Amino acid sequence: MSAADPYTILGVGRDATEKDIQKAYRALAKKHHPDLNPGDAEAEKKFKEISSAYNLLSDPEKRARYDRGEIDASGNEQAPRYQRRYYRDFAGGPDDAYASSAGYADFTDMDDILSEFFGQRGAGRKRTVNARGRDVRYRLEVEFLEAIRGGKKRLALPDGSTIDVNIPAGTRDGQVLRLAGKGEPGIGEGGPGDALIEIGVQPHPFFTRDGDHIRMELPVSLREAVLGGKVRVPTPTGPVDLNLPKWSNTGKVMRLRGKGAPGRGGTAGDLYVTLKVVLPDLPDAELEAFIENWRGGQAQEPRQGMEV
Repeated sequence: MSAADPYTILGVGRDATEKDIQKAYRALAKKHHPDLNPGDAEAEKKFKEISSAYNLLSDPEKRARYDRGEIDASGNEQAPRYQRRYYRDFAGGPDDAYASSAGYADFTDMDDILSEFFGQRGAGRKRTVNARGRDVRYRLEVEFLEAIRGGKKRLALPDGSTIDVNIPAGTRDGQVLRLAGKGEPGIGEGGPGDALIEIGVQPHPFFTRDGDHIRMELPVSLREAVLGGKVRVPTPTGPVDLNLPKWSNTGKVMRLRGKGAPGRGGTAGDLYVTLKVVLPDLPDAELEAFIENWRGGQAQEPRQGMEV
């Protein structure tokens, strides 16, 4: 049974742009990814279909060949048009290939083609065809901290098999990893192609990446903001203590050197911490009474200069 139309699987039209296709794939992949649907065989099957469809449509050459009918939805070669003719289409007509000895020319030509392809003797010559296998493209979703720290991730392929992918520390969203020899097999002495793995990094609840730097917003209590002191700060490599100066206001940015993403040459970016002063979760009568009688607070003009 032939695979379903990849445009239908991704829910896009045939005039969809590369960005349209990528956006549709990401949305569907997040919904049906096996890691997010453990034990759901239907979701796993759907994810394989989505990945296969994206693998075809994200490759401009494969997409063009599919649109021309040269390959099917699974990427398999379609027989040339002249090979898909049937006797009933031509018998007795002017194009009847069986009406004269001239009609056998097609078979002679095909023998020559096969002889060249398999390196056998044909029409007085011998030729061996060697061709490198095609590269194949996949997309692998990883968590933010997996991309920062590095590690190994298993990729489910459309045919049901899996391969292990080594994620280098500091991998970026959209980065393409090449797995040599993991593509389609070659012809003759031609080696196999490579697997090109595009990495999609999932967002983190409070970390965001800025080049090799990482940024985050850190809530601090009113007491910590006024009196200062050490506060515990999460980082991609584990929590550390940050010395908070007295009277640290919301919006103040502090830097933790080397606590960002690993970069080239063994260096690492920094972690930029933006402070956010937060009040207690529950009302505090004592605090309210203090603020009400606090003369300094009455004189404060935090919106000065904002007149329009």
